[in-house]
Amino acid sequence: MQKVFPNVMRVPHFTGNRKIDFIEKAVPMPGPGQLLIEVKANALCGTDREQFFHGSKVTPGHEATGIVAATGPGTQTPVGTPGVIFLMDYCGSCRSCRQGFTNQCLQKRGDMGFNKDGGYGSYELIHENIFFPIDADLALADATLLLDIMGTGGHAIQRSRLVHPDIESVVVTGAGPIGLAILAMVKLVLGQEIPVVISDVSEYRLQLAERLGGKPVDLKTMSLAEGARKHGISSFDMAVDSSGKGAARQSSVQLLAQRGVQICVGHGEDLHLQVSQDLISTERAILGSEYFRYHEFANNLTLLRQNQSYLRQIITHTFHVSEIQEAFDLFFQGKTGKVVVEQ
Repeated sequence: MQKVFPNVMRVPHFTGNRKIDFIEKAVPMPGPGQLLIEVKANALCGTDREQFFHGSKVTPGHEATGIVAATGPGTQTPVGTPGVIFLMDYCGSCRSCRQGFTNQCLQKRGDMGFNKDGGYGSYELIHENIFFPIDADLALADATLLLDIMGTGGHAIQRSRLVHPDIESVVVTGAGPIGLAILAMVKLVLGQEIPVVISDVSEYRLQLAERLGGKPVDLKTMSLAEGARKHGISSFDMAVDSSGKGAARQSSVQLLAQRGVQICVGHGEDLHLQVSQDLISTERAILGSEYFRYHEFANNLTLLRQNQSYLRQIITHTFHVSEIQEAFDLFFQGKTGKVVVEQ
């Protein structure tokens, strides 16, 4: 039985210049292969910055969880099923998708919250294949951790292990939500004993990183290299940049050990290399890491259930959607961990 829901919903409208108003939109009806999701929670992300500052024609939000409210022809998911929504509306049939690389789809139909209406609205229309069902006993605010936190963070580690399977030390530049995610996933996937040096200029986020088991470096008072030496580490097997800053990437590359791997997660500025010195003689590697693959959900769900109280520390603030302006203002001051907006 389809759930009864309204024809019109009130949704946040990102007008630009850090302003969010509300407008009315029609609630869409699912067509063949589609689900209508009643959104319950959506986590804020640094990549929302462009829409917050410059506006958006669609409703943003790409870390959404919710409950199936209606189903289109040819779908198998029952109404009432809770779950999370994969950002990329992948086709499922191209070369990349057939091999499981759904984050590298060659015929992607869109990106939820970027060019298709996303999760800050009350309802979100999606293709069924990007919905990942979860059990009803998992809080939907906590389930947002399966997306950019565990998904993106864990995928960066998988990328590193392709070329360096014996990682014994990690440095993370940027202690925003993704940097904190990488720190947490290193501890859960590689082991609590792996030292993780993490740098930032936000005292709030560095304190949170320390609570998660990281070794903080305040870049307002020392360089990354000085901070690493302070913690007794001179080089690293794995460096991950979540900041997108060229200076951060440059400083962490210089701290890579032989066979070390630099993972670029944050979009943004350049990285300049001396090929012979930085790559050939040391056999270092520079890799990109984009989001994660859909099939990584299953293992991360198990990991979340086993470590929910630890991972829940990354979510520091929760707001109702009516307070979304306040949520964004606070988030972009750098004085939060992950922020979740609930319906």
